[in-house]
Amino acid sequence: MDVSSAHYSDPTFTVFKVPKWRAYFYQFLSITVWGNLPSNLQKSVSKWYASVYNKPISKYFISPYIKINYTDSNYLEKFKPPFEKRDFECFQDFFIREFKEIPKTGSEWVWPCEGLLCEEGKLHQLRAAQVKCDTRHVATVFGLKEGVIPANYTFTNVFLHNKNYHRIHSPIDGTITRIQHVPGDLVVLRPWIYKQDPSLPAFRNERYNVDITDDLGRTWYLSIVGGPAVGTIELNEKVQCGNSIGKLDQLALFYLGSTCCMAAPRPPQFHKKNTFVEVGMRY
Repeated sequence: MDVSSAHYSDPTFTVFKVPKWRAYFYQFLSITVWGNLPSNLQKSVSKWYASVYNKPISKYFISPYIKINYTDSNYLEKFKPPFEKRDFECFQDFFIREFKEIPKTGSEWVWPCEGLLCEEGKLHQLRAAQVKCDTRHVATVFGLKEGVIPANYTFTNVFLHNKNYHRIHSPIDGTITRIQHVPGDLVVLRPWIYKQDPSLPAFRNERYNVDITDDLGRTWYLSIVGGPAVGTIELNEKVQCGNSIGKLDQLALFYLGSTCCMAAPRPPQFHKKNTFVEVGMRY
């Protein structure tokens, strides 16, 4: 079954129409208030919050959560508990659920994650962001200096809502050529509260950058970005520099909340801003 013609996830997703005044207020709370707390305090609060979902009692949240958030009553049947567990022992197990069967696709390039495509455009067309009185260009998201990534590359940012599948997969067959951890904040990721710059959190939040070079020698840049309540971003043990990686092999998983940015040598074929993408769907 090809993901381009069938959904492995529940694609219903609401792009909230937040009034400007409320968006600016939420942005003030996220950037000016929460964002100015020391990073260590942000992480401590986030880990404490995330720990609630590791408690056995939280498994009772799963059934009502599915009824509220998914139109497919059999949604969970497509997944299995993580780490070879027999059951979902807590809500966090549900959050980092695994596919029973990785989506099949005949496409050479695929989307690495599931969620809302909240920004898409050529690197040279995207404006820089102001972060703590510092001007940062798109390459900053990937831990690189301006000009390292070709200007004609396409930048995409996929926001993973809490209801989405939270594992990141390789978009191509290739070789891992760089891995970088960038310390940072954990400001709110919700793109609808950043009216003019939905990717602002990706410029300042903690993230892992992974470069994959394809068979044509082109580098695909991925940035796996954490947010509030993200206790951990965990890379797959096979994600090491020099290792070969296959299309749809797992790169990383999130423990609550996330965004995935990518700079690619080609634009998406069928998706534009504010559309829903799925793992394995033709890029």
